[in-house]
Amino acid sequence: MPASAGAQATQSGPGDESRVRARSLGIALGTYPTGTLNAITDVPGVTVGHRTLISGDGTLVPGKGPVRTGVTVVIPRDDVWHKKVPAGSFVLNGTGEMTGLAWVEESGFLEYPIALTNTLNLPRVANGVMSWMIARYPGIGIQDDTLTPVIAECDDSRLNDIQGRHVSESDVIKALDGARGGPVAEGSVGAGTGMISYGFKGGIGTASRILPSSAGGYTVGVLVNTNSGRRDELLMGGVPVGKLYGGKGSEGPEGSIIIVIATDAPLDARQLKRLAKRAALGLARTGSTARHGSGDFVLAFSTGNVIPHYPKERTFPFTAFADTHLNPLFTATVEATQEAILNALTMATTVVGRDGHKAEAIHLNRVREILKNYGGKAKE
Repeated sequence: MPASAGAQATQSGPGDESRVRARSLGIALGTYPTGTLNAITDVPGVTVGHRTLISGDGTLVPGKGPVRTGVTVVIPRDDVWHKKVPAGSFVLNGTGEMTGLAWVEESGFLEYPIALTNTLNLPRVANGVMSWMIARYPGIGIQDDTLTPVIAECDDSRLNDIQGRHVSESDVIKALDGARGGPVAEGSVGAGTGMISYGFKGGIGTASRILPSSAGGYTVGVLVNTNSGRRDELLMGGVPVGKLYGGKGSEGPEGSIIIVIATDAPLDARQLKRLAKRAALGLARTGSTARHGSGDFVLAFSTGNVIPHYPKERTFPFTAFADTHLNPLFTATVEATQEAILNALTMATTVVGRDGHKAEAIHLNRVREILKNYGGKAKE
């Protein structure tokens, strides 16, 4: 099931309009400048990979298709097993799963890639990450520690044959081997292929912020897989676009959102947990209320320090960051999270899935019209 093959007319923008990122629509999205790519990969060393699976059309045949799913991976740095990154997490609403968080919370670090996928594919994706890690570190489970990979899920069953668990170990390995820096594909790609958000087609989005030199010049990058929210809740730059857009919106489960935050600021695990909590404010700026049935998970890591693998000495160098200088990083996290979610919506393409269920991409010309009629460019 190669990327985008085997599906007839399942992906397009409304009226074949070109997809653009949110700020190209004139939406006001904070005050700090973006990185060069406006992506999580603006944080040096961070790479992202996708594997998109689309095949079949028509009536659901459980275990066979149609398939509208995939996997997305984030690798914090090269050789993260031996050069671990400080990490912290936050669960806004726990109707879902992100495996491996107990060890992240206990240890205060992350030592392997993060993978995003659909709910029932979680164990198979974990197997893929473990196989990839063992191939690179053959001592795992023999002379070395075992591992508990971080895999985060969202429910794509409205569009996808989720019982089929179609993402294989091979697909995960291909996503990991293909992870790169540079621009990140967004929308209906990878783990976001079957996702629905705010009643529109959702999926993968990313954004970044650069602090001024007076605040350290650090970078904050965010990547999301957005699968939550109701249409009438959607805000874009403070404008109630969802209510003004009209229509019922695509139906589905209450959904979830996974938020991954990266920064090169030298934060420790406690501070990264604080950063992760601020992502909830960026989510709220897009209208979310973290519904009862939503799984809203946030994981933040820093490439600004290296935690060695079984250091020989009792101590090792670690740069401490003063709490009193965290505020700009908090603001950058809120802004980048908000923009990443909106980018997922504006970059997503329409997908027709199992049983003819259709997740319509938000119509960008309609958004432009709403913003113009609301009073010009959207204001915060």
